[in-house]
Amino acid sequence: MYFRVSNQSMMLCKRFLFLIILYCCLNKATAQELSATVSIQSDKVDNQVDPKTFVQLKTQLRDFINQRKWTQDSYGNEEKIECSFYITIDSELSPGVFNAKLSVVSNRPVLNSNYSTPILNMQDPNFTFKYQLSQPIEFNENKVQGTDPLEANLTATFAYYIYIILGLDYDSYALKSGAPYFAKALNIVYNAPEAAGINGWKSFDGQRNRFVLIDNLTKSGMDKVHEAIYSYYREGLDQMSDKFEVGRGVVLNSLMTLQEVQEDNANTMVIPILMQGKFTEIAGIFSNANKSMKKQLINTMAVIDLTNLNKYKEQLE
Repeated sequence: MYFRVSNQSMMLCKRFLFLIILYCCLNKATAQELSATVSIQSDKVDNQVDPKTFVQLKTQLRDFINQRKWTQDSYGNEEKIECSFYITIDSELSPGVFNAKLSVVSNRPVLNSNYSTPILNMQDPNFTFKYQLSQPIEFNENKVQGTDPLEANLTATFAYYIYIILGLDYDSYALKSGAPYFAKALNIVYNAPEAAGINGWKSFDGQRNRFVLIDNLTKSGMDKVHEAIYSYYREGLDQMSDKFEVGRGVVLNSLMTLQEVQEDNANTMVIPILMQGKFTEIAGIFSNANKSMKKQLINTMAVIDLTNLNKYKEQLE
């Protein structure tokens, strides 16, 4: 039995197929770079603030991060960078003005594996911002300070860390390719909002702040940090599914490069940040290494991750 398909039906099928292909192409071309979650812990002020405030803030921040185009590159949904932002509200300084801590985490998939490696895991203890119901979440790179410094500090801080996330992620795939995004973070620092209670943007706001971090990532003489990031992830972890021993050797050399930087720059902030949350991963990589390699690793971690040194010794010696 034969079925005859009319020309009109054929045309409709072709048009439908074209629309599907067009949709897929547009979705690929316009997909944003980040797949972020936002969490807000507000227990300390729940009896002072309308509960809808933080529900709305969470939604607006998530949309701000995930729906804004942060680069000129095209990302597929499977290529988006997984990241999380955790806001802990400590107090309400005045109506709608909050003192908080911000934790930022981002991960990177390892080639040919189901494993995601932490690439950024840090806490910013100096996060003061203003937010009230129905307040728009806006950010303009050419006017970082906005019209209200405390409102602008909310989006400026988030945009800063988004560019840090992008810079580190790009650095991990191609040598020094994160530079444009670190430059954008530096621009935010140079033009950051200024008002009473806003901290973290100036060199004198303590030894560990946004200024110091981006200074470490952009100043001359710190090229070895970017080289170590690239070699650790792209030439080290990404090689381990096929060439584990080679990848492990590259990882050790990368950590030793960071050791050199730390020894030459005793007060650097970026290296402790890069090591945050890496103990389980690094200890696992070297659990079956020979004695010589373990000894070198422990000597290196004594310089770049002193906080976890005893844990490394317990697991590897």
